[in-house]
Amino acid sequence: MTDQKSLSGRAWAEMLVLALIWGGSFLSIRIALDEISPLMSVAHRVTWAMLVLWGVVAMMRIPLPRNPRIWLAFLVMGLLNNVIPFVLMAWGQLHIESGLTSILNAFTAVVGVVMAALFFSDERLTPRKIIGVALGFFGVAVAIGLENFKNFDLRSLAQLAVIGGTVAYAVAGVWARKNLVGMPPQLAAAGMLTGATVIMLPLVYFIEGLPTFDLQPRTLVAIGYYAVIATAAAYLLYYRVLAMAGSGNLMLVTLMVAPVAITLGAVVLGEKLSANALIGFVILALGLIILDGRAWKTLRG
Repeated sequence: MTDQKSLSGRAWAEMLVLALIWGGSFLSIRIALDEISPLMSVAHRVTWAMLVLWGVVAMMRIPLPRNPRIWLAFLVMGLLNNVIPFVLMAWGQLHIESGLTSILNAFTAVVGVVMAALFFSDERLTPRKIIGVALGFFGVAVAIGLENFKNFDLRSLAQLAVIGGTVAYAVAGVWARKNLVGMPPQLAAAGMLTGATVIMLPLVYFIEGLPTFDLQPRTLVAIGYYAVIATAAAYLLYYRVLAMAGSGNLMLVTLMVAPVAITLGAVVLGEKLSANALIGFVILALGLIILDGRAWKTLRG
């Protein structure tokens, strides 16, 4: 029987750092959206992050891949892991709180576990995982508000956009493990963001024209954070954890992101979340704890 992927102490530590970094990205993106459009925010994010990472690749003298299939894999990864989720989530944040966005983003973990089980023998969907997935689905439904399944409005559409982004993230995790694991994380991250930039820059130019840099200082700081720290640096950790723990376990980081984003949204933006959102998050957290399995093993021991 194939050994199952698990999270080591080192992987958990790096996921915690990744969660702290990504938790701040929801706040910084929301600040930038006060002055620039969702498409422009994504263009800034992937372009500056790409340039930073290629600088790292050059300094480390990492050889570039010559196989065209690898560059095609970079392009697909940029679409799945950057363009689709970044655009959907940035648009969604115009209509819902950053804290709620982070809760819905935690749905990535549920979808990621299912996707990984479908494609990898060492990330099987066991009965314990099925229970966790079911709780995760219910937690997201409660966080959205069960009434929204009957009353479809702009707010629920924004929430569905964020969930669409989480599905793209989960599919990207599978794609990355099948096509990019084994190469240096610096190269994998730079290549992915190159693919995203190749898509985003022409798209933004034809829809909105040339980007402007006459922005408020707070907007420039926000762009700097989510491009350099929450994208360039974060994806170096992303590919490291992917190699250690697998795509399904990696997606569990989104549970850890939510409390950070909720706290920052409340402290900095004065956002308030409904009781349903917090209850849904607790249910989702319980589902993901069951998915991880460590608590269950401890109780059985």
